[in-house]
Amino acid sequence: MNIDLNRVKTVVVKIGTSLLTGPTGFDGRVLEEIVKELCRLKRERNLNLLVVSSGAIGCGMTALGLTERPKRLPLKQATAAVGQANLMHYYETLFRTYGEGLRSAQVLLSASDLDNRDTYLNIRNTLHTLFALSSVIPIVNENDSVAIEELKFGDNDTLAARVAAKIGADLLIILSNVDGLYDCDPRRNSKARLITEVDAITPELEALAGDTAEQTSVGGMVTKLVAARIASAAQVRTVIANGRRPNILHDTLAGQGVGTTFYSSRESLSQRKRWIAFGRAARGVISVDDGARNALIKQGKSLLAAGITGVEGRFRMGDAVRVADARNRDIARGLVNYSSEEIERIKGCKSAQIAALLGRKDFDEVIHRNNMVVL
Repeated sequence: MNIDLNRVKTVVVKIGTSLLTGPTGFDGRVLEEIVKELCRLKRERNLNLLVVSSGAIGCGMTALGLTERPKRLPLKQATAAVGQANLMHYYETLFRTYGEGLRSAQVLLSASDLDNRDTYLNIRNTLHTLFALSSVIPIVNENDSVAIEELKFGDNDTLAARVAAKIGADLLIILSNVDGLYDCDPRRNSKARLITEVDAITPELEALAGDTAEQTSVGGMVTKLVAARIASAAQVRTVIANGRRPNILHDTLAGQGVGTTFYSSRESLSQRKRWIAFGRAARGVISVDDGARNALIKQGKSLLAAGITGVEGRFRMGDAVRVADARNRDIARGLVNYSSEEIERIKGCKSAQIAALLGRKDFDEVIHRNNMVVL
């Protein structure tokens, strides 16, 4: 199925770490070709283009002479601080060279920036204002130098999907060093078949995704499927493609590119629901049994204590949490009516028992369906 170019106005392009590193560290040759193509797209189509870029820690590793990705948070943040400056200098130089008047703008985000709805909307307005300038392409990255581990996006695939959802993008293109999702690992099986179209991300599909072994990378195909699920829920079509292929952005926008296309959900989310699902950092995880999973996904019900099997993290009433099924797959996000300690005490119990267990019952539901988004 082709993408209707006339209906595509806003595109988020995520550039993966694997495209920005070589055997000796940062390698900007692929990035140079992608920036050239971004500049051509901007001039030819006047699209709203936003880049979510990996590479800060990789650049920092090269500058500091490190051969392995830092594991301790302080060194990781220091490396990112060094690398971010180098990475943005490289982007600005490329846009000045090939952009014919185009400029880049740096936007650093942390997950906590999206917790507050006012801040969330302010970021959205800032990005739309940059689009309105017509000559600016925003470069977004996680603010790794200050973000604490518990409140990180986790990987730039997730960041790209949440940004795409937040700004109401039409298309998310995730560029990596592979052509897309295969039915088995193409590095180990020469007969691996590329899956070109995905209508729904099923457990069977998730089982096909592997992880990454790159020293400079965080995400693998698993995180790309998570990103596609987030984008799909926000009605953003997602394409995973190989950034090393010439003209991959033009071909993708014409519906002719090699890659895996994930079609968007038919259900439209309100801005409030988008904020719940993608704008707030999840402070914990609530695990549910299969009965609760079916009630949430198939029947659109609220989450009751009876279906809860476990609680991870510490959170308060009103915080955002992830809801995971028995196989530890995220199925929803929502705002809780009870704290993690209270949910630990009432999990598996009927709503009628809550008052006796807690000394009060403010709500029948742990998460009301109006405060929840099924992914």
